[in-house]
Amino acid sequence: MFVLIPGAGGAAWYWHRVLPELRAAGHEAVAVDLPGPDGSAGLSAYADAVAAAAGDGGNVVLVAQSMGGFTAPMACSRMPVALLVLVNAMIPLPGETAGDWWDATGWSEARTAAAEAGGYPAAFDLDTYFLHDVPPALAAESGRHERAEAEAAFAEPCAIERWPEVPTRVVAARDDRFFPAEFQRRVARERLGLPVDEVPGGHLAALSRPVELAQALVAYADASV
Repeated sequence: MFVLIPGAGGAAWYWHRVLPELRAAGHEAVAVDLPGPDGSAGLSAYADAVAAAAGDGGNVVLVAQSMGGFTAPMACSRMPVALLVLVNAMIPLPGETAGDWWDATGWSEARTAAAEAGGYPAAFDLDTYFLHDVPPALAAESGRHERAEAEAAFAEPCAIERWPEVPTRVVAARDDRFFPAEFQRRVARERLGLPVDEVPGGHLAALSRPVELAQALVAYADASV
């Protein structure tokens, strides 16, 4: 069973193009809608929501995108997880907050350097960094699903003592401008001692390249059985 965690804002809609691909491959799959805009919620509430969405499903493949990387390791203590897959994800240290992660990983410098090398603007905007490879009609629709992330989730520490003892795969989209692939490789190596697998697409690969991403996820799941 696939349980899919979205990034900042918490909209399950982010995964809506991947879900049918996973189901067509014979897998049960659910995307979690997180209370991102709720200022009274934080990572603990997010992890509870993930566990509730999984229900009694066994052999869970937990997939986390972007900021979902902070929720995923906490959710692993609340349910049985056979495999954890991080997709363009923030990788936290025990007790780290999402608010501190940016400076601790050197994200800003890495993003700026990638922009200069790639010839696109270093100044952040949604079109350049999130929607540059998303089909135009879908990019327009995404605005209706965009939600602000309340400060609570950025301020609550990732409540783990160590990384979960769960097989973990790290996936980077090769055209991600927000978390450049080379940056993701470095963070995965430094924090988890793991290599990174690449897939096509940008930061929102589940919207721009759902088939290829789903194929990678299915291959991981099938290999873990």
